[in-house]
Amino acid sequence: MTTFLVEAYAPAGVDLAEVEARAQAAAAALAGDGIAVHYVRPILVPGDETCFHLIESGSEAGVVELIRRAALSFIRIVETRP
Repeated sequence: MTTFLVEAYAPAGVDLAEVEARAQAAAAALAGDGIAVHYVRPILVPGDETCFHLIESGSEAGVVELIRRAALSFIRIVETRP
């Protein structure tokens, strides 16, 4: 699987635990549908009002579907390298 970094706007006061719970639930639902995707973790940068989501997936399409099901907005998705 490839690791993707999803950049998103995170206004002050965002409930990161709630965002992570929605993303984990979406990943579990996708796994139930046979789509290999794993939500790794969020990284919050409060001073920049930015949140990065690390997601492992076999394709960018899996990442987009996770984001859609979790009702997350995003600015961009980029593939990472170890």
